[in-house]
Amino acid sequence: MSKTPLFLERKRYRMRRIVDAIRILPVVCAVLWIVIPLMWNTAQEGQAATSLSTALWYIFGIWSLAVAASFALWRRSKAGDEGTDTRADDASR
Repeated sequence: MSKTPLFLERKRYRMRRIVDAIRILPVVCAVLWIVIPLMWNTAQEGQAATSLSTALWYIFGIWSLAVAASFALWRRSKAGDEGTDTRADDASR
């Protein structure tokens, strides 16, 4: 039986979850941007059409949240990566 631990150490586990979040962020943003055509419905009975300014605020909001989330994840990954090289550890396995 090998002597590898059953669970990862806390710092390495958190780094992997941050990397997972970095990888999934573009997918989440793309899904949120796909909703844009659904916002531009035509005015029907009892419904008001979404204005162009509302849709542009939505686009800008998604873009700014994506930039802020990317920056925050980058900072967390840089702070958590000091002194550890996870790629070298993974390559040795």
